[in-house]
Amino acid sequence: MDHRLTTTALTIPGYRVVHTLGVVRGVTVRARWIGSQITASLRTLGGGQIPEYIELCEQARAEAFAWMVQHAEEMGANAVISVRYDATDLGNNMTEVLAYGTAAIVETE
Repeated sequence: MDHRLTTTALTIPGYRVVHTLGVVRGVTVRARWIGSQITASLRTLGGGQIPEYIELCEQARAEAFAWMVQHAEEMGANAVISVRYDATDLGNNMTEVLAYGTAAIVETE
């Protein structure tokens, strides 16, 4: 699937939705490594960005997105519209990240 054909919008400029195939999702659960958790905790004392958590969030979102795209491809879609993310803490050091959207078949206008 061409990743340019994934969007948070309901339409893709230059394309028309021919058929929707249903909701697709990608889920991942990530745990923070104890060493990065300690480093990140120390960084909170000074305030500002916490690179260890930023990296963890970016990796989790990318993995959930990839799973969502794979699910869409398995359904025969060539696009995913109305893409969203959600995250939930599971315990003290685990986070679930969910990417979801509507699998669609689109054609150029």
